[in-house]
Amino acid sequence: MANSFIIHFTDIMNIRKLMYPIKVASYLCLFFLLSCKSKEKKSEHFSETPLELSEKTKGLIKSFFQNKSSTQVFLNDSSFQLNQKDITRFLYSQNGYTANWCDKEQWLSAGDSLFNFIKQAKLYGLFPEDYHIEKINSIRNRFIADSLSEMDKKDASLWAKADILMTDAFIQIVKDVKLGRLPDDSVSLRKDSTLSDQFYQQKLKDVLNNGLSIVIHSLEPKQPEYALLKEGIKSFLEKADYREYTIVPYPIANIQKFEEALQKRLYEGGYIGFDSTAADSTQLSNAVKLFQKDKGIIIDGRVGSETIRMLNENDKEKFIRIAISLDKYKLLPEEMPDKYIWVNTSANYLKVIEDEKVKLSSKVISGKPKTRTPMLNSAVSVVITYPQWVPPASIVGKEILPAVKKNPGYLARKGFSLWDYNGNEIDPYSVDWSKYSKNIPYKIVQGSGDANSLGIMKFYFDNKYSVYLHDTNQRYLFSNAMRSLSHGCVRVQQWQELAFYLLRNDSISSKNNSYSLTDSIKTWLAKKQKRNISFKNKMPLFIRNITCEGKNGNILFFNDIYGDDKMLREKYFAAK
Repeated sequence: MANSFIIHFTDIMNIRKLMYPIKVASYLCLFFLLSCKSKEKKSEHFSETPLELSEKTKGLIKSFFQNKSSTQVFLNDSSFQLNQKDITRFLYSQNGYTANWCDKEQWLSAGDSLFNFIKQAKLYGLFPEDYHIEKINSIRNRFIADSLSEMDKKDASLWAKADILMTDAFIQIVKDVKLGRLPDDSVSLRKDSTLSDQFYQQKLKDVLNNGLSIVIHSLEPKQPEYALLKEGIKSFLEKADYREYTIVPYPIANIQKFEEALQKRLYEGGYIGFDSTAADSTQLSNAVKLFQKDKGIIIDGRVGSETIRMLNENDKEKFIRIAISLDKYKLLPEEMPDKYIWVNTSANYLKVIEDEKVKLSSKVISGKPKTRTPMLNSAVSVVITYPQWVPPASIVGKEILPAVKKNPGYLARKGFSLWDYNGNEIDPYSVDWSKYSKNIPYKIVQGSGDANSLGIMKFYFDNKYSVYLHDTNQRYLFSNAMRSLSHGCVRVQQWQELAFYLLRNDSISSKNNSYSLTDSIKTWLAKKQKRNISFKNKMPLFIRNITCEGKNGNILFFNDIYGDDKMLREKYFAAK
């Protein structure tokens, strides 16, 4: 036992001798590292105290904006680029180059709020990458990770970088929330399409005094449809799937390639269990039905244009459409009227808004892609019972003239009469129609009646496109899911309710009695009489094309029937 103990003890001593150099080496390495750290602490940007850190941060911010080779201030960081450098410089020059979002080794509450807003920018239809999210997050993580010596947290250059980036991001956020990223369109009525330096300065003061959320809310459009759309973003993002799926070609040029792409797309979405072997028509139809049920469209197992459109949609593209739609509301006047008519030609709905609440809603039928309903601002000024219809020159040239050339009896069959410009009715059989290729020296009029294309009521508003709101003699079309079917006018399903609302509205500021007028309209309609009622209190009208709407905390997507979103996405959001 004694010998065993001696051997064991000897072994231990030998091990200790062997470990000694390793320990020495370890201590030397640690000493070397600490020495390096010590040397780093003596760099020009290191600060011994929180107060010194704030002063050095302020000095670096000042140097950045006053030094022509300003990137050298921050360790030759050539990637340090700002989006709104001139305005950022102005804001710092007004506060003596003091940091806005941090002080004495700490983030201010406003700084934390701004960073959290940037991280969650998608909830506002914005993109975090537009606001330096990666660079700011990297610096913040360095402050957290360096727990051994807190070297980074005492580095004024890092705080200065972060503060400048966040100020630049704040300016961009204010601009994007208030004005959006789209240029003024042909009908925009906003008066403040540019913002002054003083505006940004005041908003920065408001954030530091009152908090970011109050300021952001004050910048957003007050239109209720904007609020409903934004409300649905959270639910959309929670369910969003950013996978890229196989594109199903349309129109179909090669049936084999079409079926292969269709099966692969259905397999990727989990609607069919295989893509390695060709599915038969029944299997494909059943899979298509599952997809249609999942998307809430007509379940018929057929792969029509609407089903293919939805097969080819993805959530990345949908989010960009949400962003574009929110920005379209920002093109509206900052102060909308207390009451107005809102028509969305993509959703094919009309709404009457009063005090930011929906008072009346109706399905509408809007223009086809080739004869789109124009975006416009106007005001409904006249209601006409049993109106006549004078087709515009575009319809006469493209549709009526070719039909009349084949058979002049077309006019009588459609209820049209032919008049010269002296007020004389002309027999269409007496005209040599072959002389005309586009324009004709006559006026074509469709008489009032139940067969009139405008129906039995027309809402007139001044515009250069000769379009109206009106009833229709094809009311069955309101049951269609796709209602972009007109020549450009807007057919209103609830035309009678709209008329009565306009009468009540007019009676508020005029001597008209809405009840007697309502009774009169009912009498005129019953007797099929043509009458005009002019409003003293005209109702503002806005017609827009917006492909997303919020409803019950979710987002509904409509067909980009006119291709507006596609154009805007390619021009302004291509890098997203």
